[in-house]
Amino acid sequence: MHENYSLKPYNTFGVDVKARYFTEILTVEELKEAISFSNSHSLNTLFLGGGSNVLFTKDFDGLVIKLNLKGISVLPVNENEVLVTTKAGENWHEFVMFCLDKNFGGLENLSLIPGNVGTSPMQNIGAYGTEIKDVFYDCKVLNLETLEIETFDLEKCRFGYRDSIFKQEGKGKYVILEVSFRLTFRNHKIKTEYGAIQSELESSGIENPTIQDVSRAVINIRQSKLPDPKETGNAGSFFKNPTIPLAQFEALQQKFENIPGYPNGNSVKVPAGWLIEQSGWKGKQIGNVASHKLQALVIVNATGSATGKEIFDFSTEIINSVKEKFGIELEREVNII
Repeated sequence: MHENYSLKPYNTFGVDVKARYFTEILTVEELKEAISFSNSHSLNTLFLGGGSNVLFTKDFDGLVIKLNLKGISVLPVNENEVLVTTKAGENWHEFVMFCLDKNFGGLENLSLIPGNVGTSPMQNIGAYGTEIKDVFYDCKVLNLETLEIETFDLEKCRFGYRDSIFKQEGKGKYVILEVSFRLTFRNHKIKTEYGAIQSELESSGIENPTIQDVSRAVINIRQSKLPDPKETGNAGSFFKNPTIPLAQFEALQQKFENIPGYPNGNSVKVPAGWLIEQSGWKGKQIGNVASHKLQALVIVNATGSATGKEIFDFSTEIINSVKEKFGIELEREVNII
């Protein structure tokens, strides 16, 4: 157990804040001990995974528990599917690479997403036409009130767009210990229709892509437009893509002919990056903070010295600017602490 411990190495924004108490746990028993310590001292508790989806705006006056549960197991289900279970502390991209090395399909479109496995169900992480819920089987969680282990299946998780029960009424009540995915090992369902995957494959002369080819294409695309958190502090996409009523979208089309949208019934999802760029923020820097020059959706710690408050205030200015121009209020995807 450490006191007044710097969290700078544990958040991808590289914000230098301190935790009153900090501990890393390797087992469920250690986790229970840490929670008991927190309860006995009436401390606020924060569970930290890869630190890739959090913005610290101030020191944390409580206990930060770094989840380092590790391990992966594979169980055959039938002639075409396997159940792959991974502990919460495994790095997400390394886990995806593990699956691809064994020719397990279903996660290839989610390559190079930062963070750890344990946070993937919380966000229902997604990219390039795939979301966690598409291959999710179940997850084991620790109930923080009873300290009993429970199992949440697909229905119980209530996944939505970058959403789950763990961000709604279950927020602060559970810690995800491990996640199981139902993946294919033959007859893979290849998804190449979203984003620039198809053109990336074509430029490489690939006509009948494998799941490994799709993964390499996704990695190439992400590396070409997204900054590496190890070099420039960021948390990936800072905002959710807003969903607006069809009528509102059609009204915007009258004024902005080129506004992109992805219809879904009576609503339309609009790319937040486009809205931010059209509002003049792409590549713009204020003090230590900037919108990335290649992807407006990504806010970066441009100098490496930004405080969490500076980053938060910068994001607020973007929200206000987009609201004023388009009448759409962006929602932060990053968790604000």
